[in-house]
Amino acid sequence: MTYEPQLARLGLFDARVPRYTSYPTAPHFGGSVDHTLFTTWVEAIPENSAISLYLHVPFCRRLCWFCACRTQGTQSDDPVIAYVATLLAEIALLRHHLPRGVTLSRLHWGGGTPTLLPAAQIERLAAAVLEAVPLGAGGEFSVEIDPNEIDAARLDALAAAGMNRASIGVQDFDPLIQKAIGREQSYTLTLAVAEMIRDRGVHSLNADILYGLPHQTMARMSDSVRKLLTLSPDRVALYGYAHVPWMSRRQQMIPSDSLPTPQERLRLFETAAELFCGDGYTSVGIDHFARPGDGMAQALKAGRLRRNFQGYTDDTAPVLIGLGASSISRFPQGFAQNVSGTSDYTKAIRAGRFSTHRGHVFAGEDRMRARIIEALMCDFHVSRAEILRDFDCAPDRLDAMLRDASEAFGGMVTVDAGGLTIPPAARPLTRMVARAFDAYDQHGVPNKAQHSIAV
Repeated sequence: MTYEPQLARLGLFDARVPRYTSYPTAPHFGGSVDHTLFTTWVEAIPENSAISLYLHVPFCRRLCWFCACRTQGTQSDDPVIAYVATLLAEIALLRHHLPRGVTLSRLHWGGGTPTLLPAAQIERLAAAVLEAVPLGAGGEFSVEIDPNEIDAARLDALAAAGMNRASIGVQDFDPLIQKAIGREQSYTLTLAVAEMIRDRGVHSLNADILYGLPHQTMARMSDSVRKLLTLSPDRVALYGYAHVPWMSRRQQMIPSDSLPTPQERLRLFETAAELFCGDGYTSVGIDHFARPGDGMAQALKAGRLRRNFQGYTDDTAPVLIGLGASSISRFPQGFAQNVSGTSDYTKAIRAGRFSTHRGHVFAGEDRMRARIIEALMCDFHVSRAEILRDFDCAPDRLDAMLRDASEAFGGMVTVDAGGLTIPPAARPLTRMVARAFDAYDQHGVPNKAQHSIAV
């Protein structure tokens, strides 16, 4: 690409920056938020309003080497069933404190591998959630599905419970790459599971695929994307593999010398993006693609695209409550995170209290900076008029912030009377531009190595 030397001069290929699924990001959470404050925030939710709910299942039958999520392996159902019992107690506790008439706009089960739950436990858990907080009109119930850990009985249970969107992890279809990342999953199996999902009336399908994996080449990337396209997913997340073996020990199984360089990673992304767009998908944000009729593409067009801990979303509910160990909740007042260890999580719930142990209370310019970063990540544009309308910021103060960000990127980011815009050639820099508005990361991030590389 002709602009690659300029991107290199601006430090794109060396930088490690947050993914900005929240602001401030989780490394900056502290102990100012506990279970008492979390309870107060739950009780302050307006009656008859809509919220989102995320339910975390941290167990896997196998621990894929590429994954840096908080998960634990198990070959037995016993710890899983015990964990479900704790989740049921947490749901009952939430129900007790929720105001009347609250419904769900979105319900998402993630992990880990939520589909390792036995069918009976799926039925039990879904019934408890939806009895406590019913799915509202137009609500969405989505579940992350591992094709290696699903069968007809579990799919039947999910469909009967109301699942209307499924998400399949693909990562890559090349056998050499799959072996290198500890995730062997054939195209034939993945296609069969997609067909099983649709046979049960679940027609909305998401898929995740990674670039930057060991041994990945443009030819292998193209082959995997073309195979993925035959599944015809409504949405695709094209994530960059984050190699952080100092944080995730299992990634030490992946030899660093087999990984593509940052410059090669950019070309892998561009190769995949061209194939998705060529097949009619709309490019959404920095790493998603959606069919034009999908809700995410429509949200982008209408200016309603948002970011949360799962990435991009068309959900505009002001509250997201996380259930389960390590889950993070978002309220208008701030963020709250549950304790990560399942034993500590269980101990708290059994004591009759939420397991919140850290978080962040919004103060000062937090909300304004959060909106600027979200607008950059979603729309590649910050509206000067919107920020001045919605936040208590002096025009001169905002103009200086926008101007400083533009100057830091050598003119590749433009500022005019309408605000700040990242043009297409500079969009690989988006996370770096967002960081220019991050007051916490600029001053004393605990450990920059916690971040993934910028491209």
